Amino acid sequence: MRIVAETERLTLRELDEDDAPFVLRLVNEPSWLRFIGDRGVRTVEDARRYVRDGPRASYDRNGFGLWCVVEKATGAPVGICGLVRREGLPGVDVGFAFLPAAWGRGYATESARAAIALGRDAHGLEHVLAITSPDNDASIRVLERLGFSRERTLRMPGEDRETVLFARDLRGAAPRGAS
Repeated sequence: MRIVAETERLTLRELDEDDAPFVLRLVNEPSWLRFIGDRGVRTVEDARRYVRDGPRASYDRNGFGLWCVVEKATGAPVGICGLVRREGLPGVDVGFAFLPAAWGRGYATESARAAIALGRDAHGLEHVLAITSPDNDASIRVLERLGFSRERTLRMPGEDRETVLFARDLRGAAPRGAS
């Protein structure tokens, strides 16, 4: 499992098929289903396929993707965060999702800041996008903390609900709070 970034409290590493039980739990959390959507992952084998066809394929194709966020203090996976190229978006977006036990601890902000810095420094990104449900107040607050601006609403391919698009210019600026 390749480590891609470390912060004071977190390690971001590539997901692999051994993470399937964690992924199965995460993608079936009520908050994931409400704000991100049902990915049809019902079994450990479905989760392995999700990791293989999603994050792992993205690492091969783009050099980045969604990474497993591991709490250093416990060694436990607490969420995912990373950079994604999505159909229907004009650029790379930062995405994140965490287990409820990790909410309110600043992990989304901390890991997204690391992912954005990696996108800028290792992949030459000049802009980064983010999408969220209009009623996902917690994610909107994280994006605003990270310096994103609300651009517009849109409907992603294959989705029947509105999504809010955020954007951030990375040229010449380190992510807020980066050291």
